[in-house]
Amino acid sequence: MTQLKRYVALDLGAESGRAIAASFDGKVMELEVLHRFATHSTAMLGTLYWDFPSFMREIKFGLSAYTAKYGAKLSGIACDAWGVDFGLLDKTGHLLSNPVHYRDARTKGMAEKLHAIIPSRTLYQRTGIQIMEINTIYQLYSMVRANSPLLDKAVSMLLIADLISYFLSGTPAQEYTLATTSEMYDAEKRDWSRDTLLSAKIPPVMMPEIVAPGTVVGPLLDAVAAECGLSPTPVIAPGSHDTASAVVGAPLRAGSAYISSGTWSLVGVELDAPILSAAAREAGFTNELGADGTVRFLKNVAGLWVFDECRRQWEREGTPQPLAELLAQTAAQPPSARVIDLNGPQFLPPGDMPARVREAARAEGLAADHPAQAARLVLDSLAHAYAAAIRQAGALTGSPIREVVVVGGGSQNRLLNHLTAAATGLPVVAGPVEAAALGNVLIQARAVGGGGQTLTELRSLTTPNPSQR
Repeated sequence: MTQLKRYVALDLGAESGRAIAASFDGKVMELEVLHRFATHSTAMLGTLYWDFPSFMREIKFGLSAYTAKYGAKLSGIACDAWGVDFGLLDKTGHLLSNPVHYRDARTKGMAEKLHAIIPSRTLYQRTGIQIMEINTIYQLYSMVRANSPLLDKAVSMLLIADLISYFLSGTPAQEYTLATTSEMYDAEKRDWSRDTLLSAKIPPVMMPEIVAPGTVVGPLLDAVAAECGLSPTPVIAPGSHDTASAVVGAPLRAGSAYISSGTWSLVGVELDAPILSAAAREAGFTNELGADGTVRFLKNVAGLWVFDECRRQWEREGTPQPLAELLAQTAAQPPSARVIDLNGPQFLPPGDMPARVREAARAEGLAADHPAQAARLVLDSLAHAYAAAIRQAGALTGSPIREVVVVGGGSQNRLLNHLTAAATGLPVVAGPVEAAALGNVLIQARAVGGGGQTLTELRSLTTPNPSQR
């Protein structure tokens, strides 16, 4: 009988983070949320920063919650998070500045400026990554153009999940599923694109060693272990990009498309090799690496950001909309005659989102004057964006798509799932909700000899969170 092992998955999103304990006997995995926390950001002097020290404080609280319940023994810790954002370390290993939020305005116009040096088609042929101004390369290029003194002092750049792993282990290493989101990683050479870095005047010396999912980065720092009451514990790189971990945890099979649904929605399929064609570039598809060298051929769609930001604005205005009531009223609304493009630049920053939805609706001859109307338009638009991306994925890969698997927090939105099924004409499988944490732990378990070896074997392991059709 396989010995029961326990792991902690640190799963951070752009709205909230979780410390999740997993108990795994080699066959059945049970997940338990130990601690939830907001991933805060703050604007200072016109720059929107992540409150990174608060992330570490909350993570340590989650680890302490583990020891309070299960004791000091822990088989592994691993962190996954969103892509593109990063921290810079100096030669002493200290963080030079709080990471800047991808919704900060510093990248506005940077894609056009960089493409005057590196044509977008050349950049896509190298990296296979969807052109988005929030990408790491445009953030760094904005610093180059501003002559930021931080670039002169930085000796290592780490994206958020691997930055957290560094402050847990003391070892700087960049896991490759996260590195690929930067638009600085060569999709075919499978290493940093030195030509791209030099052309953009981004110091290649900042790029850390790239490691594969399942790499033991190092032991938990003694000081952190003592503070949290843990015995020596390996810190492991999972699929450090949360979507990479979510795809590992998704019940995919031949003919499945997936939607990792949250603040952003990542809509795509799993492939063995990247598609770097002009058609893929023009369709806005990205080739991010997944576990075991697979490719996440996907498109970034606005996700539930617009819907959730509308709810936050209504609350700020003193007219809160409880989710269950809002969804019931939204379902009673007639289908939208037309839809709006939620990927428009006006929807990227925080603020008065209902006003922006109303303005976009008026441009289409639609009404979005009260919350249920606005919510219906947003969800219909999102479902149609999903359907368009799935049709494009099928056409670009030449493979029929037979079902849609929705994972992540958005999989709990039954109305959106029904609208997606109607828009795609395909069955929708919903769940698991904590797919990223599940995939994170499956990679950890394999790394320490406690789980299956292939992706198919990992996905065959059962969880107490069944899919719903």
